[in-house]
Amino acid sequence: MPSSIEPRPSAQSRADVANPLRRNVAIIAHVDHGKTTLVDALLHQSGTFRANERVAERAMDNTDLERERGITILAKNTAVHYHDHLINIVDTPGHADFGGEVERTLSMVDGVMLLVDASEGPLPQTRFVLRKALERRLPPIVVVNKIDRPDARAQEVLNEIYDLFIDLDATEEQLDFPVLYTNARAGTASREAGAQGADLRPLFDAIVEHVPPPRGNPDAPLQLLVANLDSSDYVGRIAIGRIFNGRVRIGDPVAVCKLDAAVQETKVTKLYAFDGLKRVDIVEAAAGDIVCLAGIEDITIGETIADVEHRIAIPPIAIDEPTVSMIFGVNTSPMAGREGQYVTSRQLRDRLDRELLGNVSIRLEPTESPEQVNIVGRGELQLSILIEMMRREGYELQVSRPDIVTKRVGGQIVEPVEELMIDVPDDHQGVVIAQVGERKGVMTKMVADSATRRAGRSAGSGRVRLEFRIPARGLIGFRSQFMTDTKGTGIMNHIFSSWEPWHGAIPSRATGALVADRPGPATAYAIYNLQERGEIFIDPGIQVYEGMIIGENSRPSDLDVNVTKEKKQTNMRASTADEAIRLIPPRKLGLEQAIEFINDDELVEVTPSSIRLRKRILAANMRPKSKE
Repeated sequence: MPSSIEPRPSAQSRADVANPLRRNVAIIAHVDHGKTTLVDALLHQSGTFRANERVAERAMDNTDLERERGITILAKNTAVHYHDHLINIVDTPGHADFGGEVERTLSMVDGVMLLVDASEGPLPQTRFVLRKALERRLPPIVVVNKIDRPDARAQEVLNEIYDLFIDLDATEEQLDFPVLYTNARAGTASREAGAQGADLRPLFDAIVEHVPPPRGNPDAPLQLLVANLDSSDYVGRIAIGRIFNGRVRIGDPVAVCKLDAAVQETKVTKLYAFDGLKRVDIVEAAAGDIVCLAGIEDITIGETIADVEHRIAIPPIAIDEPTVSMIFGVNTSPMAGREGQYVTSRQLRDRLDRELLGNVSIRLEPTESPEQVNIVGRGELQLSILIEMMRREGYELQVSRPDIVTKRVGGQIVEPVEELMIDVPDDHQGVVIAQVGERKGVMTKMVADSATRRAGRSAGSGRVRLEFRIPARGLIGFRSQFMTDTKGTGIMNHIFSSWEPWHGAIPSRATGALVADRPGPATAYAIYNLQERGEIFIDPGIQVYEGMIIGENSRPSDLDVNVTKEKKQTNMRASTADEAIRLIPPRKLGLEQAIEFINDDELVEVTPSSIRLRKRILAANMRPKSKE
């Protein structure tokens, strides 16, 4: 393996157990398989909380976005006590777009807990995170969760896990993993598939028994690899990492080995360790500990905090290449600057530079305009989460349609290809296969779900799992179409597979846009008359401007419309009063739906209070037009 995969400084340190009473373990799994719920149960049963203490569900998901979406976005550390042992636990994201969080997390631990849903089995992200763990030679503990589900199939899922390990070239030692069956919500674990456990004690025992204690030499010169960052209003930037060798105390002079090979000398002003969900002040830490250091300015992820006299850097964390790009720019619409607190290019650039410090899986690239910057990341979800965070912080910006990153290898252009896994009812599989085929997807596998197979039911009465290989650009804008085609019953997951030669042109959105041709407030009368033209996105009374997209045309071409038109008033009165206008409720696009909807010549305008779509090129002067 390359040296950057497993940052262990010397053969000498590998032979030494740094602390026999420490265990460092990461929980890895596909999204929504129950990682954070299991951490909740471990915290409760370890005595971290008082009996009468009120604790929010999914306590580790501590940001508003994570609680709203029910997913983990940022990797987080916690620590629990079990008998004489201190177990450092890292909860990692389950979505492939946040894989950078997983990669840097694995550099801090000595073992992993692989969590798999007892019904769904291993999914794309399971393969991704497991491959990273096996590359680092981390011993796994397999946990089959949600065994209380009525469609649980624990034995079949275990067989699929063994197949996955073999497919990923696991060693014999890694294949000899312990298996536990858990119900994270109830807080129970058992070593037998059919047995009902009383608590999570079997899982605690498995961690202590099968995760090796951290290795390193406490008496060697200090080496600490920074794997995460945090900040505090009182002590400034906080570096979170693992000590591989040596000791560190408050007040110690240290040397920071920067990524550009420069060395910065500084002093440790604060030292923290994890205890449950809190950070506690400590005076000293040694090899094997996961700690937080404060007082070091401008430190970034991947740098080494070393002894002043022995400045030995640890190889930085290896991160997979990003595959999707979007252009972030200053809002240039006629309504710019009305809602946001931060609206200038300098403020936008400063915020993105700060994001780079804590997010190792994105990068910034310059564009032809100083008011725009190209952000390259792992996927649409990762970039839309960044936009949503900026929006909530008061930033106003405009973003382009996502595009894929290409490379030139051996004289030809190659593009990223994804593995796509889809779970749909039988009666929707035809339309899904057709849609994926139009986007250059090729089916590799088709399996009826276990419940259908066990009951021996015919097609059309159960669900089916479809697997495809599809260019990454074929997935841009696909999710909303997929949810419409399957009437909200389909489940799709995808993950980067490989780089392949360019697959050819892929058709974009088949429909055009309804575009406002003049500024003013939208009227109910105009919207009522435009409803037959397509689907409307706005309510009456909304202020529009020339070039703003107010709906989706039912035909392929764009259509300029007057959405501000008012009904003519006359002195003539009919014998019957005017009929009340009945409007179809508008289709309100969220941030992700808006990003998926737009074409290359369109932009999404994001402000703290609204999301608007518009054409990329607006009229040179916003002249009022006659309202005929």
